[in-house]
Amino acid sequence: MKYLSDIEIAQEKELIHIKKVAEKLGVEEDDLEMYGKYKAKLPLNLIDEEKIKRNNLILVTAITPTPAGEGKTTVSIGLTEGLNKIGKQATVVLREPSLGPVFGIKGGAAGGGYSQVVPMEDINLHFTGDFNAVEKANNLLSALIDNNLQSRCCTLNLDPRTILWKRVIDMNDRSLRNITIGLGGTANGIPREDGFNITPASEVMAILCMATDFEDLKKRLGNILIGFTFDKDPIFARDLKAENAMAILLKQAIRPNLVQTLEENPAIIHGGPFANIAQGTNTIIATKMGLSLSNYVVTEGGFGADLGAEKFLNIKCQAANLNPKAVVLVATIKALRHHGGAQKDKLEIPNLDFVKDGFCNLEKHIENIRKFNIEPVVAINTFKSDSYEEIDFIIRECEKLNVNAVVCDCWSKGGEGTKKLAQAVVNIVESSKSTFKPLYSWDSPVKEKIETIAKEIYGADSVDFDKKAKLNLKRIDSLGFNDFAICMAKTQKSFSDNEFLRGRPRNFVVTVREIEIAAGAEFIIPILGQMMRMPGLPSNPASENMTIDKDGIIFGLS
Repeated sequence: MKYLSDIEIAQEKELIHIKKVAEKLGVEEDDLEMYGKYKAKLPLNLIDEEKIKRNNLILVTAITPTPAGEGKTTVSIGLTEGLNKIGKQATVVLREPSLGPVFGIKGGAAGGGYSQVVPMEDINLHFTGDFNAVEKANNLLSALIDNNLQSRCCTLNLDPRTILWKRVIDMNDRSLRNITIGLGGTANGIPREDGFNITPASEVMAILCMATDFEDLKKRLGNILIGFTFDKDPIFARDLKAENAMAILLKQAIRPNLVQTLEENPAIIHGGPFANIAQGTNTIIATKMGLSLSNYVVTEGGFGADLGAEKFLNIKCQAANLNPKAVVLVATIKALRHHGGAQKDKLEIPNLDFVKDGFCNLEKHIENIRKFNIEPVVAINTFKSDSYEEIDFIIRECEKLNVNAVVCDCWSKGGEGTKKLAQAVVNIVESSKSTFKPLYSWDSPVKEKIETIAKEIYGADSVDFDKKAKLNLKRIDSLGFNDFAICMAKTQKSFSDNEFLRGRPRNFVVTVREIEIAAGAEFIIPILGQMMRMPGLPSNPASENMTIDKDGIIFGLS
């Protein structure tokens, strides 16, 4: 039997016109700004706060992942298909993929198999240009900063040694991490050290995802902290009069994108911050758009629940006053084997002992979700290498914790393979068991908020603050940013800040190396360990397996 690739499955599907997808949401054709037949922008005036309160938000997250991921996006799309199959009006709301991972190791982020959003090639590549707009807005600010250093008449007394802002590009390119600019004589600027981050790591992306409307977007852009004067006074983007020009570049990007699933259900895709160094979820505007137009909205948080879900619940939901009704925890047998001690070459081999030892990771994530007063459902994203004994063990162990664990076969069956999961989610929503409460208040002291996340979510005994982090805490206090949210930057490979500690680490201390300020996004970023804001390509990048023929048909993109 021949198995089709993701792109072959997507290409065999005849898509319906985007105006027919919009009709399912009650959106008129005149309200759409169409990008061809299958993509459209939605106007912000469709957001209805009263409808948002009445409808149901479902978060899909995962256990601590293996490098290839555990299929959160595929499950999110499949769950949406399943909800529609059992008679619920549902829309999936997702992040936009970054070109870096698409051409790197992870591949695309449009789902997989028969649980995809389409047109998947467009979504995984340039889409509607949102990433390009973020990149250009970010780099406009960089150009304005260096222009101010060069100009004698408009200087802000900016100390080039204190500049915090970096340029961005949406590609994995390690050679751009640290660069020197302004060489070649006085006409080419002031020589200084600089560097590039990948576009999903830009604060502009974080701001786009936190903004509630266009005026809020402009205000946040103006609040970006770019550096300090020689007198140690802060300088913000608004001091360069940058916010309006940056907002002009983002005037279309702020509008959510409407596409469809393979089963012709609505999908809204908007924004794309990384989850290990940013908030890791789609825009507030997109989520509110979905809740304004659908009874059920399925969305996801990046990486494991200790990162994506924690940030979704503590940052996004508090900022936007969102009330999630249920959380789906995606687990794979492969990941549980990994956390039980299986080596890389043994991950595809059934082994009940490894699964038993690795179950502690899933158990900790279940405990964490309940700390937000939300009931989880476990979705076992199944693969050919899973054994009946391994699956049965997980179901029975979850039953002991009063958690419903459901086998999910959304890759090969689409919505038909997720109807049981969909019903389990509806049962939690209709039982009203979940009454969301955040883990901490933004008004709490910064140090206390960091310790709360480290101890309650990661399971750390305590938190050490390096000398630089302590100095950063004093700076945060002097700038009056104590009431910002906390956006922890740490490895996605472990609950701890040590990527080699699998399962459920105990008796460990996390160390905060330094603390960054995202004043526009309104969160504080404690750095745990060495965090990479510009990834590199692997030795065999995914790009090497991609081809395009004379008719423009793409192969190997998945």
